[in-house]
Amino acid sequence: MKDFMKLASAAARQAGKILKEGLGKQRRIRYKGEINLVTEIDRKAEKVITKIIRARYPEHAIMVEEGEGKEGRSGYKWIIDPLDGTTNYAHGYPCFCSSIALEKDGEVILGVIYDPLRNEFFSAEKGKGAYLNGKRISVSSTRKLIRSFLATGFNYDVKTDQRNFKHFRNFVLSSQAVRRDGSAALDLCYLGLGRFDGFWELKLYPWDVAAGALIVKEARGRVTDFRGGKFSIYSDEILASNGRIHQEMMRVLQRSDG
Repeated sequence: MKDFMKLASAAARQAGKILKEGLGKQRRIRYKGEINLVTEIDRKAEKVITKIIRARYPEHAIMVEEGEGKEGRSGYKWIIDPLDGTTNYAHGYPCFCSSIALEKDGEVILGVIYDPLRNEFFSAEKGKGAYLNGKRISVSSTRKLIRSFLATGFNYDVKTDQRNFKHFRNFVLSSQAVRRDGSAALDLCYLGLGRFDGFWELKLYPWDVAAGALIVKEARGRVTDFRGGKFSIYSDEILASNGRIHQEMMRVLQRSDG
């Protein structure tokens, strides 16, 4: 596992260097949908990460947001988002990161997330805790939803699927405040660190949540679906919290569904 973490750390930092150097420069932007975009920096960072992984573990599978993945029979799968927060990045908004997770036989066992602007490197290994720049982190101790600082996001098909507007309204009325910063990976890191107390979102992809969800769990937080069931990085829902406000958040989500 030590070698896996060393490799993931090096790959995330190399990608972060590319992101930092490219910020503010003229970018070529391609639209995958009406509001879903990708820059050439996404591709460049992805190539660096996959090159590092393939050189050391050519037998491992790779799942990436952009480009083409790679099948493998080893039981290991690297799940990569070279640039989480692409829309932010394209507009020069300083909230983005690189995210890398490693799955073994369907279970995420390692995750790293790197914010190059703040030089914040979040990491976690299953059963070994979560860390920021090598220092162990833990979720907040907030016990009441009304005193909680929350985060969420909206999916790219928000014009046709507006379910989260109801959730958003209800949480704004039930909490201290809600933020929508456009990077689920960083939202989950901040939850693990105690900057946020809770997070929910719909229609995220495995590369959006694989590393971040592990970081929350290893920081002694809780991650489930909206009804408290087992969370899967391949599912449609994620509810994450410090554990103390989880039941209250579930009740708000169920009220919105109703």
